[in-house]
Amino acid sequence: MNLPNAYARTEADQTVEVSMTINGSVVTMSLPARVTLSDALRDHLGLTGTHVGCEHGICGMCTVLVDGEAARACLLFAVQLDGAEITTVEGLGRPDDLHPLQESFGRHHGLQCGFCTPGFLMSSYDLLEHQPDVKREDLPVELSGVLCRCTGYRNIIDAVDDVAEAHRGNGIPAPGNCGHRTLVGRSPAGPSGAAGTPDDSAAAPDHEPRPEEIALPSGEPTIEVDVTKELTSSPEDVARVFADVRLLARCLPGAELTDELGDNWYRGRARIALGPVRLSFNGIAHILDQSADRIAMNAQGKDTGGGGAQAGIVMTAQPSATGTTLQAEASVFLTGRIAGFGRSLAGDVSRRMFEDFARAVDQVAAGAEPDLASQPPSAVAILVTALADRARAFMKRIRHRTRPDRKIRRRGDG
Repeated sequence: MNLPNAYARTEADQTVEVSMTINGSVVTMSLPARVTLSDALRDHLGLTGTHVGCEHGICGMCTVLVDGEAARACLLFAVQLDGAEITTVEGLGRPDDLHPLQESFGRHHGLQCGFCTPGFLMSSYDLLEHQPDVKREDLPVELSGVLCRCTGYRNIIDAVDDVAEAHRGNGIPAPGNCGHRTLVGRSPAGPSGAAGTPDDSAAAPDHEPRPEEIALPSGEPTIEVDVTKELTSSPEDVARVFADVRLLARCLPGAELTDELGDNWYRGRARIALGPVRLSFNGIAHILDQSADRIAMNAQGKDTGGGGAQAGIVMTAQPSATGTTLQAEASVFLTGRIAGFGRSLAGDVSRRMFEDFARAVDQVAAGAEPDLASQPPSAVAILVTALADRARAFMKRIRHRTRPDRKIRRRGDG
């Protein structure tokens, strides 16, 4: 658990490669030194069973096992854990074969809202593993390191005591979902070592064979975007960016190209934060047509929270009096929680992201580095700007209706 000597002194944002065994699978991640274990598990591997509460090590929601000992994942930097063995709540049992603790929590109604449940399960396992003879009267103190928002402690104590009594002589069963190729996450992020890569690529959904084609739904899109932006760069310079897919991907806010699959197929990820909702899409894109002044592609991806997105995108670059006119047309189909933001508002966010993209293309075409740096776009700022635009348009309509000259004309007409 010690920081490797090679990284004893490193900048907070400097990328460090770290390997660890998570639920029985060896995973290698390239992460900034400041990323905590809890964020690495949730945001980079899709292991969202580890909950994050106070982020000060007090509430116990993020409890996991590190080399067999309970630890707060929010207080550990991932780079500290090179070579460590991590067990999360996903490794405790399978849906069709629950661990005795999981089964007991359900039977005794110790779940309630569920926010504290992963922390209690992992802390309870650690307690019964190290103190198999713990008495019921000692459980409130022994389990006090995890806080229950629903104050459901009585049922939780009943559940843990039941398991302790049932396994008093032979010990608590080991986690039942840990083994080679059992990295359990809804959509692990970051293939090809970019964020998290199991040593056997078959263990990660991101490494599934690409489809023969990306077939877009036939119904009405969730969002339709048609945006035009004037660039100061020449068409020749913009064509240079269009010709380099990796360079083009770097211009998209929050996007990262992670693998080239051949035949104009690419794999990547995109991140965005809509207030408290963090979205991380992992997917593929297929370029259907590419020339100096036009790119057409289909793309699809899945969010770690279970949402999905598919899009057909066409971008064109035409000479203009001041440089180049960049136009983007997109039909976007959304499912899951991101679709719940509403068509109009989601369209505003998409258009604002395209404006950031166009600005970055202009910078790259001029020979500069894009200032996006593959960071998630500030969606809060995007939303505020979009809402401000709507407010200005509304006030303009109000002023137009109540102009003094309009009132004078109406009085004169009478």
